[in-house]
Amino acid sequence: MAIGSKNLSMDALDGYDNERLAEELKKAKAELFNLRFQSATGQLENHGRLKAVRRDIARIYTVLNERELDIRPNPADAKEEDK
Repeated sequence: MAIGSKNLSMDALDGYDNERLAEELKKAKAELFNLRFQSATGQLENHGRLKAVRRDIARIYTVLNERELDIRPNPADAKEEDK
């Protein structure tokens, strides 16, 4: 089992279109910023969350890069072909 958010597994990310992935990436980066700030001020309770969020960001970037290289299919493209 991968460490990270349960809703950001590779299977779940495969179903998201690029806009949703960009939105999830933005949220994850904001959370990482807040966690780093909490860590710097000594207020962070769960240090493992930093690692989990970094891995979530890496997963999102992996899916986006694989779609750009046509390694992984984009679900938005499949919907357009059905029309």
